Amino acid sequence: MLEAAKALSTEYDMLPRGGKVLCAVSGGADSICLLHLLHSLSADGDFQVCAAHYHHGMRGADADADAAFVEGFCKERNIPCVVEHGDVYGEARNRGLGVEETGRLLRYEFLHRTAEQLGCNRIATAHNADDNLETLLFHLTRGAGLHGLAGIPPRRGELVRPLLTTPRADIEAYLEAHGIPHVEDSTNADDSYARNKLRHQVIPVLRELNPRLTERCAETMGYLRADNDYLNAQAAMACAHARWAEDDLVIEAHYIADLPAAIAPRAVRRLLEMTGDGNTDCSAAHLKAVVDLAVGDDPSAVAFLPNGRLAQRVYKELLITTQADNPVMTPCPLNTDGETAPEGTDWRCSCRPVLCPMAGEERAGAWYLSREVQGTPVLRPRKTGDELALPGRDTKTLKKWMIDEKIPRRDRDRIPVLADERGVLAAAGLGPHRERMAKPGQPAWEVVFWKER
Repeated sequence: MLEAAKALSTEYDMLPRGGKVLCAVSGGADSICLLHLLHSLSADGDFQVCAAHYHHGMRGADADADAAFVEGFCKERNIPCVVEHGDVYGEARNRGLGVEETGRLLRYEFLHRTAEQLGCNRIATAHNADDNLETLLFHLTRGAGLHGLAGIPPRRGELVRPLLTTPRADIEAYLEAHGIPHVEDSTNADDSYARNKLRHQVIPVLRELNPRLTERCAETMGYLRADNDYLNAQAAMACAHARWAEDDLVIEAHYIADLPAAIAPRAVRRLLEMTGDGNTDCSAAHLKAVVDLAVGDDPSAVAFLPNGRLAQRVYKELLITTQADNPVMTPCPLNTDGETAPEGTDWRCSCRPVLCPMAGEERAGAWYLSREVQGTPVLRPRKTGDELALPGRDTKTLKKWMIDEKIPRRDRDRIPVLADERGVLAAAGLGPHRERMAKPGQPAWEVVFWKER
């Protein structure tokens, strides 16, 4: 198992030397195995491991016990651990989504937010080869194209899955061999969940037909993923002709209209990804509607898309934009010894004067900024020309950072920027300006940003 995980990690550059990896840990066998494995490899691999546990607020005392187990497991091994409590049932009602889908969305929002706060280069999840098989079968039952049948990708941006080629049986053997404890989620036995029904009722029958079902399907998904990657690369080449007009994405319609039918919808998907809004809510029908705009001759046709987006034909060009902008947040002074709640945004900020701690002693999620400022620090929306140099990364404008981090256009003017008369000190959800950070032992402001739900 160790060799398979190391080979996959090397192939996809999952464990960056000198970087940090945030491991998503539920406390179950798969995630505990991954955390133990990463922790074992971290010294030789010259990377740091942090852990993140999301408490869904769904299983009462059992969920409390899982969170306590993860915290204890990490404490014994000196692994930094962040635990966040959520309300999946409440959010499912607010968002009008199913409980499973809402739980997944909240988990990943938490993981990305925590990775940004801790400065992690990668987020590792414990999906294994059997999970990938279940995903393939799940997509088959719903109907899917090549993208869905390619299964779970080993890596998508900063998100990595080192155990994706490892069968569940090997994971269980690893835990037993090393005497590693884990918890069992009682919902895993509930066949009212689609994945559990596949796991308990469908896959055993298929495995009777082929005992090496997991391995054979993994090979098939690998072939399909290679084909899918090639077609996506062709789509990306077409999208290279797109340009930005302020915060809208524009491309001449013929670049989409002239593509083969197998590539044109992929190009639309890529354009939507480039806007920073993502594409997970766009069905095949949505993608086809945008392709039809490009192919058609109506000079002012519009296709309405999920999450407030729209595609508009403007004579010979295709425009990807939003239906309406949210209110811009109201600037306000930073409370340097308490909380600040700007109007017009869900973001909140706490600040207190401290001495900057030594490396490794920082509070999880906190940034330590120098108190040497010019004028009164304020929380405000971004301004044209604002620049941010994140620790260990390039200097970019805030607009470019927000595009690269796939922050939806409609949200960009509602993200608080902490600034003084010299410029940006930090931006919520992105990070601190490295030149405005305090050094250990210096007077500092301990700043923490979070979003209210």
